[in-house]
Amino acid sequence: MNRLLALVAAVLVTTPALAQERPAAKAPTVVISLEKGGEITLELFPADAPKHVENFVKLVRAGFYDGQRFHRVEPGFVVQLGDPQSKTLAMDHPAMGTGGPGYTIKAEFNSRKFDRGLLGMARTSDPDSAGSQFYIMLGPASHLDGKYTAFGRVAGGMEVVDTIKVGDRVKTVKIK
Repeated sequence: MNRLLALVAAVLVTTPALAQERPAAKAPTVVISLEKGGEITLELFPADAPKHVENFVKLVRAGFYDGQRFHRVEPGFVVQLGDPQSKTLAMDHPAMGTGGPGYTIKAEFNSRKFDRGLLGMARTSDPDSAGSQFYIMLGPASHLDGKYTAFGRVAGGMEVVDTIKVGDRVKTVKIK
């Protein structure tokens, strides 16, 4: 009987400690270093797009983006990266911008506004076709709100983003 009471007491003492919420994980920070010089610091939004952030972090840790080139620049709109073919194909090759990691992830639409500096995941007309290509907003584009997955923002180096041209190569992308 004493053992049973001791067991009950131990459970009652430890249960509140186990039930406490863990502190929210710090949002991952990513640094893109360009071959021509300059760095772009990104803050990711795991609470808004957990699977997209998880996927992006996995690709960054695997070195997926290292050596890639920005294959799309639309002044006042976006700069885009994430096609692994950009490491070797000519920028004007018809397949440029069609590559990915070999899988897709489901959309995670959220309430983030597609304003300057926001990170969005590129996709085809199928909302669940994102993989590795992402873009940085150069200006606001409210027509994308709620239709594309927003998963982060530029936290530093937007002046570097503003200088990106088609073909500019990424040196490294690292989790800070």
